[in-house]
Amino acid sequence: MTVLNDAMKAMLAKQLPIQATTSKDGLPDIGPKRSLRFYDDNTLIYNENTGGQTLQNIRDGSKMAIAVIDREALDGYRFVGTPEIFTEGSKPYENALEFAAGNNMKQPKFAVLIHIDNIYTLRSGPDAGKQL
Repeated sequence: MTVLNDAMKAMLAKQLPIQATTSKDGLPDIGPKRSLRFYDDNTLIYNENTGGQTLQNIRDGSKMAIAVIDREALDGYRFVGTPEIFTEGSKPYENALEFAAGNNMKQPKFAVLIHIDNIYTLRSGPDAGKQL
């Protein structure tokens, strides 16, 4: 399943997502993405503000993994996908500008869509890590 359901969307809206990419040399990079949210039922989006290692890894062809966890509920999801960078004049970038303005964030350098390839559960128990 690569479709975001309502539970996934709600968790993304409430919890802090953590993303991971790898450099072309295989060095992992991980960090929070507080602007990460669902874009449509098959795609996530975030505002790229720093232009740092994550962006370079994406430019070098890295896939992206995103974990979002509700610690109290012992529940969560891991999304794995292919990122795509957008600049001024594109619909995703306009979405990023609106999100930034509505959340007291600075203007993004880019918008990044993550086209979801796979979704896994991070729910505690026997199904932990199972592909949905």
